[in-house]
Amino acid sequence: MSKLENPVLMGTIGAAQGLRGEVRVKAYTLDPTALGDYGNLHSGDGRVFEVLEVREAKNVVVVRFRGINDRNAAEALKGLELYIERDKLPDEELDDDEFFYADLEGMEAVDETGRSHGTVTGIFDFGAGDLLELKGPGKRPVLIPFSEAAVLEVDFENGKLLIDPVAAGLDEENEDRPGSRRRRPPREGE
Repeated sequence: MSKLENPVLMGTIGAAQGLRGEVRVKAYTLDPTALGDYGNLHSGDGRVFEVLEVREAKNVVVVRFRGINDRNAAEALKGLELYIERDKLPDEELDDDEFFYADLEGMEAVDETGRSHGTVTGIFDFGAGDLLELKGPGKRPVLIPFSEAAVLEVDFENGKLLIDPVAAGLDEENEDRPGSRRRRPPREGE
């Protein structure tokens, strides 16, 4: 199997479930039971997995893959990330203001003055909301919130994100900078 050109992470395999080779999978799809609806899943090492059966469990889905027939084979898959090729995802089902996070990777983050703040190299969610990782040449990666205040516009046509560097935590407010917000002076007693 050749490596996927534009992989999209669909799920991560957890613990084995039972004795018949089933595994628990943390699915990253809107409908977790649709994990197998996009075709075969691929691992980073090139293996291909055909989903035979999916059923819901508490916070995961329980999946049976073709060729994984016992608990030992299922346990060997723990921690494996499963991907599909980006073009397998249906664009026509998206509203105008919806998109796949994978489509953000590689976009350049710029502010209103056109200054580049780096390129999106990852999207993370540690529980408090989505974060975009930006990496610029010669710079360490930084995380910014993926919120309406920090990311003002997503321009797929030009491959750019318009960001507010102050709301994103990249710049401090500065009265002298064009387009910056002015803070009102503190009132007496504040």
